[in-house]
Amino acid sequence: MLELSPNFLILIFAAILDRLIGDPVNWLHPVQVMGWMIAQFTNLIIMEDAATHKRIPRFSPLMMRIAGFVLGISMVLGSGAVTWLMLIIASQVHPLLAIALSSILLASCFAGRSLRDAAESVLKVLQTGNLEQARQELSRYVGRDTADLSELEILRAVLETVTENAIDAVTSPLFYALIGSFLFPYSGVVLAIAYKASSTLDSMVGYREVPYSDLGWFSAKTDDVLTWLPCRLTVITLALISGKPLAVWRVCQRDANQDPSPNSGWSECVYAAILQVQLGGENLYRGVIKYKPLLGDAINAIAPDKIQQALNLTRICFLLWLSLAILIVTLFTNLLTDLATFFSRYGLGFAIG
Repeated sequence: MLELSPNFLILIFAAILDRLIGDPVNWLHPVQVMGWMIAQFTNLIIMEDAATHKRIPRFSPLMMRIAGFVLGISMVLGSGAVTWLMLIIASQVHPLLAIALSSILLASCFAGRSLRDAAESVLKVLQTGNLEQARQELSRYVGRDTADLSELEILRAVLETVTENAIDAVTSPLFYALIGSFLFPYSGVVLAIAYKASSTLDSMVGYREVPYSDLGWFSAKTDDVLTWLPCRLTVITLALISGKPLAVWRVCQRDANQDPSPNSGWSECVYAAILQVQLGGENLYRGVIKYKPLLGDAINAIAPDKIQQALNLTRICFLLWLSLAILIVTLFTNLLTDLATFFSRYGLGFAIG
């Protein structure tokens, strides 16, 4: 009878926790701790201009870039190291404590339930016809100005949020958790937490605009690199799930690279292609109009059922990756067991660890 390693038990427990509980409102979340630390560091090297009351860098561009490098390295490696140390200490107390703590920490890296809850909270209000309340609810989750959005623009904002965060907040953390789970004890949790640190850095300081243009360069590049492979694997997986991979891939090849981000364009475009809707266009950020490239073809209108389909696609992709990883480790373990039995039977002294 096959016994899964603790690393894969942790993965399963974390997936169940995320599905059933998500991120409880009153619980301290690792991303909150990361965000607080990033904010404290940022406040030390960014100041308010007395004349314009705008936030500006305190030091020269070179020094800000060095500070950004130090911030990025220390947060990513530090988050992973602290997580590893916590789990080692927990394992010394009791192995079950380490498994429980690992499962909770890893579940906090998976935002599938939170993403679904956020989208459905906006849709629920929108269905009542209260457009003003729907705008307010949406403003909790997006950076764009929501005060004057129409119903269609609200739906587009929800779908864009769901599709962009599907990779940043769901499949990329899972990818690193899976990679780590094939390595050392608890390394899946460590890698997932380190990735979340990179993602949090990018969301807080990874901007091209002042005062973050120099401070955030390293964080933005690091997140782009770390997300590149899981993003492409997600696109391929979703295209295959859709049953029309070539058509989806053609749309992605045509539109995704128009987005300045090497990943978010692909993330949004694959969903747009599958759902046959169009994303992108004009958005308002702090009163300034910004234009995002159009992704996909407007064959269908963006509607609540399309958003639900996007959420379901993300869930299927997550479960498929998890299932494939468990299948691989099962087959590999069975193969090693069979080899050990064969060599032992013929007295060749082969044994597995």
